[in-house]
Amino acid sequence: MSLHIRAEQPGDKVGAMTEIKQIIVGVDGSDSSRAALRWAYDEAAHHGASLNAVTVWHGPPLPMSPPYGQLPPEGYESQPARDAADVLERLIADLEDRKPPVDVRASINHGNPAKVLIELSGGADLMVVGSRGHGGFAGMLLGSVSQHLVAHAACPVVVVRTP
Repeated sequence: MSLHIRAEQPGDKVGAMTEIKQIIVGVDGSDSSRAALRWAYDEAAHHGASLNAVTVWHGPPLPMSPPYGQLPPEGYESQPARDAADVLERLIADLEDRKPPVDVRASINHGNPAKVLIELSGGADLMVVGSRGHGGFAGMLLGSVSQHLVAHAACPVVVVRTP
C-alpha cells in the first residue's frame, strides 16, 4: 500500500482530521479497487465509520458506420449502469461480516470517475482508491483517477497499491 499526501488547500480537511466517520472508496471491479475496498472496509471497522462504496459509469460511444450511423442495440443506454451495479453488489457481498457490523452503502454515479469522486470528497473524512483501474498503461504506478484525487480531493486520500 502507498499513501500519497498533497499540500493542504483552503477548505481542506487534510490538516484538521481528528476522527474518521465517513469513508468513501472508489470501486471499478479491478484488482486494485478490490484491494482498496477491503482496506477501506477494515479501516471503517477500526474507526466505527460508515463506508460508501462508489462506482462511476459512463456510456460507451454510440456505434457509427458510414455514412449515417446505425441504431444502437436494445438496452444500450442502461446496460453500463446495470453492469456497474452488478459489480458493486458482488464486491460488497464478498466482504466478511464484522462485529459490530460496518455500515456499508453502495452508490452508483454517472460521469467522469475523477470528477465525481472529487465532488464526493467534500463530504468524506477519508477517500480510498486503488492505484490503477482498468485503463492506463501497465508500467504506471498511479492511474489517472488516483492522481487527480491526490491533487484535488478535499479530504485525505489513501491510494492502495497492489503488487
